[in-house]
Amino acid sequence: MSAATVPAGTPVAPPAATGKPGRDRYLDLLRTIALVRVVIYHIFGWAWLTILFPSMGVMFALAGSLMARSLARPAAAVVRGRIRRLLPPLWVFALVVVPMMFALSRQPVKEDSLWWFVKLAWYVFPVGAPPFPRSSGDQAGLLEDTWAVQAAGPLWYIRAYLWFVLASPLLLRAFRKLPWATLLAPLGLTAVIGTGLVTIPGETGDALSDFAVFGSCWVLGFAHHDGLFKDVPRYLTVSLASIVMGFGLWWASGHLTADGWDLNDIPLAQATWSLGFCVILLQYAPSWQELPGRPARFDRLVTLANNRAMTIYLWHNLLILATIPLIDLLREIPYVDAHLGSTVEAGYTLLMTLLIWPLLAVMIVAVGWVEDVAAGRRPRLWPDGRR
Repeated sequence: MSAATVPAGTPVAPPAATGKPGRDRYLDLLRTIALVRVVIYHIFGWAWLTILFPSMGVMFALAGSLMARSLARPAAAVVRGRIRRLLPPLWVFALVVVPMMFALSRQPVKEDSLWWFVKLAWYVFPVGAPPFPRSSGDQAGLLEDTWAVQAAGPLWYIRAYLWFVLASPLLLRAFRKLPWATLLAPLGLTAVIGTGLVTIPGETGDALSDFAVFGSCWVLGFAHHDGLFKDVPRYLTVSLASIVMGFGLWWASGHLTADGWDLNDIPLAQATWSLGFCVILLQYAPSWQELPGRPARFDRLVTLANNRAMTIYLWHNLLILATIPLIDLLREIPYVDAHLGSTVEAGYTLLMTLLIWPLLAVMIVAVGWVEDVAAGRRPRLWPDGRR
């Protein structure tokens, strides 16, 4: 953002650290909201949620800001540390999901032969898309036959996050030399490969598209960390962000898919709307050492969500599927089936919403401690900040 006052090509030095050390609770609050929105979206599928709060763009922007702060230390050590914290939770997830795929489906062996087994390496180091069968199990069984697709769906974020972590030392250096060019380059790439102008098939195209769509949000996190929003008047920042967001909605209006206004299916609209939205969030970002006022009521929830963000994100889709047989068991109770059957059917998604949170709590206790081990901390069952 400092390009408004610094000529193009002039190196931008990182600012000296100011303020008290510790977590920024405003960023923690945003991450918690983003995680809750992701869960709600995957239950109800409401397209308008992608406009109301573009969670993935926000999460990448926050991660970019934290990555820039970490890169004050030697880059190689920072990258190794981020990878070390990312992989063990993924491995635990894979140890459950991959055997289930083999137990419920032989499709991978039939369709892809040995190559499918080679691609299983992406569950170990996800620079590519981890494979999963398109159909697994029985449509009328305990798990519907698309369970693997839904369970593995969130893994694209892990791949994109790893790409950004690996690229961050070079991206941060480029940003501090050419801030505007580095910030806007991903939008240009999205305009090329995310609109069909140039088509890159297969997993490579998907990975490049994700990297491009959210690249500007990640780089925006660098700008937030370096304090460059202070160099631009708020009215100008908000005006430019509004124009970018307006373009995103205009583009989406002409490229609606079967899911309507779901920006997840419209890459250029997703990229521009997310960027503008994150600009406004970070332009008005306070520096909170503690949550103030009403948000303080949710302090423990925010602390827990941030300490177990990977666990919540990796497992939430599979746990949403697990609510279905639980609700079906409820309907097998004679009184419920006779007197409340229609009510249960009408409120199915509401019941899923009520059940998902205790299931996530169980998963946090069961495997969430792996995040502590990966970070080199003492394992904790329920890290909500309570002593």
